[in-house]
Amino acid sequence: MSYRLDRLSILLVEDSDIIRKLLFSILRSLDVGQIHTARNGQEAIDFLVSRSRSGLPGQAPVDLILSDLVMSPTDGAMLLRWVRRSDDSPDRFMPFVMISGAVDRKRVQEVRDLGVSEFLAKPFSIAAVAAHLQAAIENPRQFVLTQDYFGPDRRRTSQEYEGPDKRIAKKNEVAVLYSARSLRSVPGNTKCWIFRLPNRVKDKVLALGGSLEGGIDPSLLRAAEQQIQKMESDYADWVRDYARQLQAQHEIALKDPGMAWKPLREMNLIAHELRGQGSTFGYPLITTFGRSLYEYTALDKDTTGVSPELLELIKAHIDGLRAVIGDKVKGDGGAIGKELVRMLQIAVKKYKGG
Repeated sequence: MSYRLDRLSILLVEDSDIIRKLLFSILRSLDVGQIHTARNGQEAIDFLVSRSRSGLPGQAPVDLILSDLVMSPTDGAMLLRWVRRSDDSPDRFMPFVMISGAVDRKRVQEVRDLGVSEFLAKPFSIAAVAAHLQAAIENPRQFVLTQDYFGPDRRRTSQEYEGPDKRIAKKNEVAVLYSARSLRSVPGNTKCWIFRLPNRVKDKVLALGGSLEGGIDPSLLRAAEQQIQKMESDYADWVRDYARQLQAQHEIALKDPGMAWKPLREMNLIAHELRGQGSTFGYPLITTFGRSLYEYTALDKDTTGVSPELLELIKAHIDGLRAVIGDKVKGDGGAIGKELVRMLQIAVKKYKGG
């Protein structure tokens, strides 16, 4: 039996216009009933507070949040912190799926410790989006409250390790709660609260009279794939625009190398976006060039100048991006793709003095 996603309400938070449009199209193709959008964490907070005040008491304005991580002025981590900890949060137990191209261990650890439900790495596929939504609906982890953490249980698997397990508490120091309201009546010596709450979201999307198991209709996944194909021209225009922005920032850096860290910071933000979705639209080489450009434009805070060699390497990245999208080099690009990657490798080797 398939889930009735038309009963679901999702808040989509994404600062990139093209990615927000992409995710909106995917969710609409998956037959999600209500899709609200926000361009950053602050817009999302304002929306949730406003809807909570105007809605029914005790009823959250949305069932689930799907949010990018890197945004300004309020990023996904700050939004997640607010949802889990603020007294103004409409539902501190709300499923929260974080999306980001920044998949380094530090950032993943950060959102894990803030109480994220699922983490979806860019570039993502339609199947990956659907799988993370289904995981948030079907298998939500029980919530845990301790002195320094509140959120879904961070232990996904049982793994052996040496040393004492600091997470083990005495039986009389653990309380199992079946309602968030019963938190007020637990013993004073409790050090860990485990919440075993009804799965409200799953109950909502299951058809009346259906079984306790469900899933996302495969035909909806195929419809979402077709929608992505229709957006390929939009994506190509988006990459061309970013290539123009990169070129403009590069020219600024060339004119004043001593202050080039400023335009490089802007290029780094653009590279972060470029590395996220190339593969989704069939342009994995955009992701390759975007990741490399992100790495070489990520400067230390105390950087005061930028070398001519680094600026030359950045120019090689910009030229490569333009070639990929200009010639519509999809997939691995065959011989052309291999040559573009080889030229980038030569530029990197030259920059490193090889």
